[in-house]
Amino acid sequence: MAGMDAFIDRLNPDMYVVTASAGGERAGCLVGFASQCSMRPVRFVVWLSELNHTFRVARGAEVLAVHLLTRDQYGLAELFGGRTGDETDKFRGVRLREAYGGALVLADAPAWFVGRIVTRAGGGDHIGFVLDPVEWGGHEPSGRTEEPLLRLSDALTIDPGHPVD
Repeated sequence: MAGMDAFIDRLNPDMYVVTASAGGERAGCLVGFASQCSMRPVRFVVWLSELNHTFRVARGAEVLAVHLLTRDQYGLAELFGGRTGDETDKFRGVRLREAYGGALVLADAPAWFVGRIVTRAGGGDHIGFVLDPVEWGGHEPSGRTEEPLLRLSDALTIDPGHPVD
């Protein structure tokens, strides 16, 4: 796989916090595998590790919320990426609001959307949740320039709450 590493190591995707709520449980995690996957109709896919708490809650959810973060929200990224919901209430002290279908929206996210889960697709050790956006919002950038979004290179120092294997 050394050859593929030469390709993958050049990528620097945006990072997202994905939240789910189902069966009285709530969960959220930091995600680096996500993308728009259709133009008409607009669809977006987020890939969740089968090992983490968010995946287990998302399996029973009808909607997921997907949030962009800015670089200065590293602490929020560390909370959702560096802790496991099996041991920590990641939402304690985080400003939230309820959105379409009971989705949990991080009030301080600069941009977010809620998507109805259309289908799921296997992809190795992650499952892709294909979302139909049904509600969205965010904050206007403060000042003249938009704050840079949190990217993979900004999050490399976050130790995952769950091991990769």
